[in-house]
Amino acid sequence: METVRAAERALMARLPEGALMQRAAAGLSAACAELLGRVYGSRVVLLIGSGDNGGDALYAGARLARRGAGVTAVLLSPERAHAQGLAALRRAGGVSVAPEAAGDAIGRADLVVDGIVGIGGKGGLRPDAERLVEAVARTRAAVVAVDLPSGVEADSGQVRGAAVQADLTVTFGTYKPGLLVDPAREYAGVVRLVDIGLEPPAEPELEALQHADVARLLPRPAAESDKYRRGVVGVAAGSGRYPGAAVLAVSGALRGGAGAVRYVGPAAEAVIARFPEILVSDRGPAKAGRVQAWVTGPGAGDDAATVAEVLAAEVPVLLDADGLRLADRDAVRGRDAPTLMTPHAGEAAALLGVAREEVEGARLAAVRELAAVYRATVLLKGSTTLVADAAGGAVRVNATGTPWLATAGSGDVLSGLGGSLLAAGLSALDAGSVAAYLHGLAGRFAAQGAPAGAHDVAECVPEAWRDVLED
Repeated sequence: METVRAAERALMARLPEGALMQRAAAGLSAACAELLGRVYGSRVVLLIGSGDNGGDALYAGARLARRGAGVTAVLLSPERAHAQGLAALRRAGGVSVAPEAAGDAIGRADLVVDGIVGIGGKGGLRPDAERLVEAVARTRAAVVAVDLPSGVEADSGQVRGAAVQADLTVTFGTYKPGLLVDPAREYAGVVRLVDIGLEPPAEPELEALQHADVARLLPRPAAESDKYRRGVVGVAAGSGRYPGAAVLAVSGALRGGAGAVRYVGPAAEAVIARFPEILVSDRGPAKAGRVQAWVTGPGAGDDAATVAEVLAAEVPVLLDADGLRLADRDAVRGRDAPTLMTPHAGEAAALLGVAREEVEGARLAAVRELAAVYRATVLLKGSTTLVADAAGGAVRVNATGTPWLATAGSGDVLSGLGGSLLAAGLSALDAGSVAAYLHGLAGRFAAQGAPAGAHDVAECVPEAWRDVLED
């Protein structure tokens, strides 16, 4: 967040005093008015801390008061509240109260504006702020957070204790990591970015690909392409106990842009029965024929030998599921070719030797640590997917998915899709990012608000691909 604060300081130095806060307040009040629908006669409560976002809220409240809203500011630290903003609110007809006298106003509010803590907030809320947050949670009022919900950490996405559950977060200048990364993202509601003239950071902490970005990365066959020039992906997956994992990984691989798929493993009969176009070998990965990338691990059971054989290959490897458990750390770290690991939170916790709750509470830190420890690109699955490169730099975050993707076999489809993109020539970072994006969209198309199986998701990948290109 220091890059954001530095950009704000640089911009404020070029503007008249207070101009930047007025820009923020104008955007905030417009968003509040839109949410209210009818401003005149509405009841608005501002929760005001001592930071600049409290000033933003006060000036926005003054604008709403001038339009006929009844505005009450709850001052957690009256002596440290933004003096000019408070004066503007009072001139517009707004009033201020202490937290202990705010119960009635909060209970009757149509809208609550959270300006308690800004982007520098760490370590959770103080008891008096917690009580206000709990009071707001008991009402039916719409909640708008200023810049980010109080109680979430802007740079990590962590939530330590109580936090404001916003319906809308109005953020200024640039998105903050905590608005994009779980668990904090769940508190932000809809996020609206207000342009206040900040220069975008030269080295962002997070990146979120959009349709246009993904469209540029999707592999496309040229006129002279054949199935081998488009890339061949090898899938070493499945076992006697889990043949379905192999079928699902292959189903994802077939739809990921590579020209051909080779399968190696004990589920060949099941794979061929479903996909007769697959090239099948029973000679092991090293003798299966040329591939441009391997996928290993889904449904592998205890077949550590196959996982080790794949990791010894001099091509990119996607490592998932049982492969994450079976792989030797030094074998992964010592690879010259790219490695893309795709754990969920439980698998990531096992790899790091920590509790699952620790990973879920600090997903951004966990994915960065895994990438550094294993010298690999890591795709951490979840309601928002994070992709971190071993070289550091910006972490890519993807939120195209749906809770309906939390179904058995969905991750196997993602693995095959990502491996196919590796074989088609994408870097591990791009392959993981594009696979997560398409997989999430496919999940939405497959579900349409109802349960869907992993095979449904795989069958909707072409629809997601077309949607990206057509947009």
